[in-house]
Amino acid sequence: MMRENWITFTSLAAGIAFAICQYLIFIYAPVEQTMGIVQKIFYFHLPLAWWSLFSFAVVFVASIMYLKKRTWFWDNLAGACAEIGVLFSGLALATGMVWGKHSWGVWWTWDPRLTTTLIMWFVYAGYLILRSMALSRERRAVVCAVLGIAAFVDVPLVFLSARLWRSIHPAVFASKGGGLEPEMKLTVIACVLTFGLFWLALTAVRTRQSAMTDRLDTMATCEDM
Repeated sequence: MMRENWITFTSLAAGIAFAICQYLIFIYAPVEQTMGIVQKIFYFHLPLAWWSLFSFAVVFVASIMYLKKRTWFWDNLAGACAEIGVLFSGLALATGMVWGKHSWGVWWTWDPRLTTTLIMWFVYAGYLILRSMALSRERRAVVCAVLGIAAFVDVPLVFLSARLWRSIHPAVFASKGGGLEPEMKLTVIACVLTFGLFWLALTAVRTRQSAMTDRLDTMATCEDM
C-alpha cells in the first residue's frame, strides 16, 4: 500500500509540474528571435534526450546487478527503463527532426549526434524485441542482461559525439556563453526536473507491473503442477 501511495504521489506531482511547465514554456520564457515559436520545442526535446540516456544508463547498471544477484527485480527494472528509453529517444528524434526542418531546411541530416542517437534507438529497440522472444525466463534475462551491458557502448558516444566530431547540433550549455536568457534557463531546468518526475513514475509503474506478471506466472506454474 505504501508503494502504491508513493507511485500515486509521484504521478500527481509530475502532472502538476507539467502544468506549471506549460506556463513557463508558452508565457514566461521569451520567444527566440531567430527561430520564433518553433524554438519552444527545445523545452521538450532536451529533457527527452537527457532522460533517455539516463534510462539506458540504468539498463546498464541493472543488467550488471542482475548477473551478480540473479534477482528478478533488476531484470524487471532493466526492461522498464529500456522501454522508457526507447520511447523518450524516439520522441527526441521526432522533435529534433521538426526543429531541424525549421533550422536546417531538411528533416534529417547524417550529423554525428543524430546518427549515433538513431543507432542507439535501433539497438535498444532490438533489445526490447529480444525481451519478447519465447525463451525461458532465466535464459531470456541472462541474454538481455548481456545485451544491456554491451549496448551501453553507444550511449557515451551519443553524449560526446558533438564534441568528438564536427557537428552542427547546437550545444545547449556551452562552456563559452551558451546563448540562453535567464528565463529560458529557468524554464529548461524546470522541464528537465519535471520529466525526471515523470520518468520516475513510469519506471516505478512498469517495474511493478513486471513484478506482478512474475507473480502471476509463478502462481500459474504452481497450479499446473
